[in-house]
Amino acid sequence: MSQTPAETVQGFLAALRRGDIDGALAPVSRSVVANLHPLRVRGGGREDLRRLLASTVTAFPDLLLTEKHLLELGRVVVVELKMEGTQAADYLGIVNQEKHIDLDQAWRLTVDAGSITGFDLYWCQNQLYRRLAVKRLDEVAIVGGAA
Repeated sequence: MSQTPAETVQGFLAALRRGDIDGALAPVSRSVVANLHPLRVRGGGREDLRRLLASTVTAFPDLLLTEKHLLELGRVVVVELKMEGTQAADYLGIVNQEKHIDLDQAWRLTVDAGSITGFDLYWCQNQLYRRLAVKRLDEVAIVGGAA
């Protein structure tokens, strides 16, 4: 019996919650098109997605992903979720300050025959910066000044 698109996405999210990047990527097509909008990645591939997921799991070892809504529209699944955790490593160019994050996100995934073929990920990059205590948006990586 084949899975519904929603079940495929839920399996992906369950593996990601466990920090299992290979397990999360198992249902992802080798030719996936990944659009990571806040990172300005358009038409990216599986490796772009792998880097983002691995960076997220590494930076937030206590990662909690909570589905707020999941809507299946044919082969498209839209997930509204909240990402929470405490930063333990640099993340997307943001120096680790051990800040807690709660970041609302929307993911649009396309599923064909049990394989995830498309990702469109959205979140507010400014909210991410604020949560991780970035003071200046023109200098995301916070560095210490000379005395």
